[in-house]
Amino acid sequence: MLGVVLALGAAGIPVSKLTLIAGGIGIGLGFGLQAIFNNFISGLILLFDRSLKVGDFVELASGVHGTVRDIKIRATRITTNDDIDILVPNSEFVSGRLINWTLQEATRRLRVPFGVAYGSSKELVKKAALEAAAAVPFTQSLQGAHAPQVWLVGFGSSTLNFELVVWLDADATRRPSSALAAYNWALETALVGHGLELSWPQRDLRMRSWFGLEGEQARAAIAELLGVVPAASPAPAAPAPAPGAAYAGNDAIRDVPHCADASPSNTPPPAR
Repeated sequence: MLGVVLALGAAGIPVSKLTLIAGGIGIGLGFGLQAIFNNFISGLILLFDRSLKVGDFVELASGVHGTVRDIKIRATRITTNDDIDILVPNSEFVSGRLINWTLQEATRRLRVPFGVAYGSSKELVKKAALEAAAAVPFTQSLQGAHAPQVWLVGFGSSTLNFELVVWLDADATRRPSSALAAYNWALETALVGHGLELSWPQRDLRMRSWFGLEGEQARAAIAELLGVVPAASPAPAAPAPAPGAAYAGNDAIRDVPHCADASPSNTPPPAR
């Protein structure tokens, strides 16, 4: 190498300028190869760390989720549930947040939110939601520690907000969107079957008087103005039968281990 430099200098070629050019090229190559080198090192980390393996169902911070098919030196191939192959640089798995749904167990807990109208019986809502969980084949177990639960999680502007908490089996764990849709379908069927109202944002307008008239007289005057026959006041509906003591427990309390044994009213419902 020294002989080449001396020969170039003897030939009258300015070696100092060539050194600057070579230095610039080296810096450019360094920046250009930085990402490739980073992915290469990340690929080695994944291969030796074993926190990610072929067949795992993962979710990245970017929102990409699917099954790991190949782990290469530069990138990892993920196949989504829509059968789309995505090549993800290995550096995303090392430097970003990664959720591996099947790292230790092939099951996961899913929370399905739903709302019913104010005035609905909590026990009847719980009974309907548990029936919905039993109707979906993805539910891992109806008894024991992984039995479905129904939580009252909030009070909305026009709804009582509940969550159906279920443990999924291994197949449904890999298809969370399909599982959520299946439980929503079963919930709507069960709630409507029990006569429970699925509420939506609404406002009630109540007119106390109409040009000095009140009550039935005001209703009759408005109906006459609109040219319609006033409808008779509906008879009060008969109260729904009580669902029984098996559905009276608060499942959210039972979910806390040290409180489960201290609450005798929160035993799981009997097998159906």
